Amino acid sequence: MGRSLSAKLVYGYDLGGGEDEWNVREVDEYGGLTVAWFDEDDNDFVGAAQRRLLAAAGFTETWETRKDDGYYGREREAEASLGVKFGWYGVSDYSEHVLVAHEIKVCGAEPVDLAGLAVHPNRAAWDAALSSALEALGITPTQEQPGWLLCAYYG
Repeated sequence: MGRSLSAKLVYGYDLGGGEDEWNVREVDEYGGLTVAWFDEDDNDFVGAAQRRLLAAAGFTETWETRKDDGYYGREREAEASLGVKFGWYGVSDYSEHVLVAHEIKVCGAEPVDLAGLAVHPNRAAWDAALSSALEALGITPTQEQPGWLLCAYYG
């Protein structure tokens, strides 16, 4: 099956990265991310960032330190409690990153009603979750505030 163009509407921050420039202030003169928890050679920003957020929320268990077979359930519960997740846009092999508090898939045959998004009742909670995540990650997006981003991707 071939790739197809899809899109999603997300509320959050465009962090960039991947094969493009980072859209955060914590970069060196060559555009590399300069936060201590990320190793550019590892090339797994999302994995490292997710571990950082989970640790900040108190979940430090790893597969290697697990106590029993319920590790993945505990990890999923901890991830859900963060109130944010990472998404991507672009081409899967060369994608860029978004920090997302809410996502609406806009691909497919069904229309999406966008009325009311600017005053969504969960917006304050989304803003708080995004702010906590940015603080834990130690990054400052160049985007002044969170907003709705239409993200196209091939996948």
